Amino acid sequence: MGFMRVQGRAAGSVIGAGLLVVGLAAGCAPSSPSEPSATRSSTADASPSSPAPSSPAPGQAAPTAAAPSSTGPGPASSAAVPSQLSPEAQIETDRLLILAAKANDPTRVRELIAAGGNVNAKDDIQDSAFLYAGAEGFNDVLQLTLEAGADVRSINRYGGTALIPASEHGHVETVRILIAAGVPVDHVNNLGWTAMQEAILLNNGGPNQQDVVRQLLAAGANPDIRDPQGRTALQNAERLGFAEIAALIRNR
Repeated sequence: MGFMRVQGRAAGSVIGAGLLVVGLAAGCAPSSPSEPSATRSSTADASPSSPAPSSPAPGQAAPTAAAPSSTGPGPASSAAVPSQLSPEAQIETDRLLILAAKANDPTRVRELIAAGGNVNAKDDIQDSAFLYAGAEGFNDVLQLTLEAGADVRSINRYGGTALIPASEHGHVETVRILIAAGVPVDHVNNLGWTAMQEAILLNNGGPNQQDVVRQLLAAGANPDIRDPQGRTALQNAERLGFAEIAALIRNR
């Protein structure tokens, strides 16, 4: 009987040591809070398990499986990460997100959104990742901001929606994306211009501008809204010699 008790204690010690080694092997160094990333590996969450003995040695408690750590590595979550950011970290993440959007870097934008970046946060000249991507026709970035909950009614420093500069620049596909997302088509900016007026007044009346006006009309935009000089979109198109755009408005 004395031999069996000693043998039981030895077996328990071996099992306990084995569990300790497994626990150490499954550990992972914490990620740096200054480097938010959406690409953390989830493989470290999986660890081998050792079967518990069917009956513990006399006087020894049965080993129990370690509970998974709530702070261990795992896939980044755009829903969970923001709550972990301090106010200072949130400001910095938002700043980096806007810079990534202005650099037209969809990969970095995706990472920063996953790290908690706010696509509606604005810099000191009132650009957000969403507004800038829309104005410049950065469509991959724009789609990411829309998926992340961009405020389609937000306005820039000129009091205009993203649709207004997109129309001015003749970004045909961007205009299509913004209209589908629900950006108001008849919003008037601080200069007194709608997207249609700006598409006519600030460009050359070419094929892209014609396509933009066609899309706006199809979306229900009102060409009779007058600019600060009292002119309608049709009157401006005729005055500037944009016959094709004038015809589109007449035949709407």
